[in-house]
Amino acid sequence: MALFDIFKKKKAEQQVQAATQENTPTEEQHSTVEVAEPTSESSQQEEIDEGLKKTKEGFFGKLARAVAGRSRVDESFLDDLEEVLITSDVGVETTVKIIDNIQARVARDKYMNTAELNDILREEISALLQECEEKQANFGLNITEGTPYVVMVVGVNGAGKTTTIGKLAAQLVKAGKKVYIGAADTFRAAAIDQLQVWADRAGATMIRQNMGSDPASVAFDTLKSAVANNADVVLIDTAGRLHNKVGLMNELAKIRNVMGKIIPDAPHEVMLVLDGSTGQNAFEQARQFTAATKVNSLAITKLDGTAKGGVVIGISDQFGIPVHYIGIGEGVDQLKIFDRREYVNALFGNK
Repeated sequence: MALFDIFKKKKAEQQVQAATQENTPTEEQHSTVEVAEPTSESSQQEEIDEGLKKTKEGFFGKLARAVAGRSRVDESFLDDLEEVLITSDVGVETTVKIIDNIQARVARDKYMNTAELNDILREEISALLQECEEKQANFGLNITEGTPYVVMVVGVNGAGKTTTIGKLAAQLVKAGKKVYIGAADTFRAAAIDQLQVWADRAGATMIRQNMGSDPASVAFDTLKSAVANNADVVLIDTAGRLHNKVGLMNELAKIRNVMGKIIPDAPHEVMLVLDGSTGQNAFEQARQFTAATKVNSLAITKLDGTAKGGVVIGISDQFGIPVHYIGIGEGVDQLKIFDRREYVNALFGNK
């Protein structure tokens, strides 16, 4: 073997080891991921409050400065409010919509004081948020008996795709469901190994092939095996980075078409995973992936470590896609089914 080949092999092994360690359970943890028992409604709200604490502090810190010394909502104040919303990563289009609605209410009511503003913002933001209809049963998935429910997971590398799949699998196994995972991101040296760690710890079955294999072939094998073994849920990982949008569209279309040969209406859900801490970059990722394939749910991760949680509002509104899950911490049980009432309460306080 040439010296250059040895170096390449050594480097690939180091990349696998580093990426597998990142965002995966440590060896000190149990061989299977432990999921906390269901929490009460009040403790659930407390967890959401804590997870969105930085967003609340950032948003209301700016809002308090805008309100200081004013007693009524006027044009000058609305200009300042517009700046607060935009700098909180709500997005320009959604911000304009909120401001226009408040202006209409001011014109109708003739007078509005700043003390009423929190209630008005709560109402406007709640109306813009979209959530999935399914709730706690089957951890939010519309599972039907006899046919595996297939979720194709898309998103850029680093957004938390693998971690989200692992946490979702763990929650579903905890709920008594048989889960299959397809490692169809065959382009990254570490992706398959990292996903295998999560699958093993979650108690899910993973179907894999060698690096560089055809992703559609992995998806086909996964669904075929899932059907043969009466699985309840199939989670398909996909590549997060292809050279251009056309390549991405073609790859995702190929995977979808192959899955449809096994289960005619698969995938039932195409979930886009976005890193909430990236702010406006998350909007651009949403544009690229919604143009490349039919996305019908969102998972927004890493909201606990950022003050940019306003992206949840803007992305849900602008793309008309319901938010299915939010990530508010590293724990397996900190992947939460999105509830707009809990989200709004975390920002504005319980009412």
